[in-house]
Amino acid sequence: MNAQASEIMITPPYKAKETDTVKNVIEKFVEHRISGLPVVNDLDQIVGYISDGDIMRYIGKHKDIVVDFGVYYNYVLGDQNPFDLRSKNLDQVGVMDIAQRKVIKVQWDEDIEDIAALLGKKNIKKVPVEQNGRLAGVISRGDIIRFIYRNYLCQPSPEPSSESS
Repeated sequence: MNAQASEIMITPPYKAKETDTVKNVIEKFVEHRISGLPVVNDLDQIVGYISDGDIMRYIGKHKDIVVDFGVYYNYVLGDQNPFDLRSKNLDQVGVMDIAQRKVIKVQWDEDIEDIAALLGKKNIKKVPVEQNGRLAGVISRGDIIRFIYRNYLCQPSPEPSSESS
């Protein structure tokens, strides 16, 4: 039998509430030295995921673009506010305004090798673990690497033979 998510997931998981601001999320990132959080509702159901990449996309410079609809053009203005103002306003931006709503998640009884494949294929760093429709934990690439090291690579070396030459 293969190892399952429940054996290596981090519990209790750090999380954000759907009513949090992005400032609240950044405070958790800094305090816990993490780069992403599942977002949950009052029932602890996973409703989103926010990462440092989502925040970078929000505060980063958005350039002016022209959209060609064939018959006419639409000019879309980029950022009108400077970087420091966009950054200072993060205490007014709701987490769900920039969080990913389509969340890649795994079940608590999913095999670790399937989770490793998912993380690699989707090129993501961590996934929330769900049990009975609620957030149960989080598994990161590092958790899987540590599991592999402890269980497969950190085996005791064979004792040297006591035979004399």
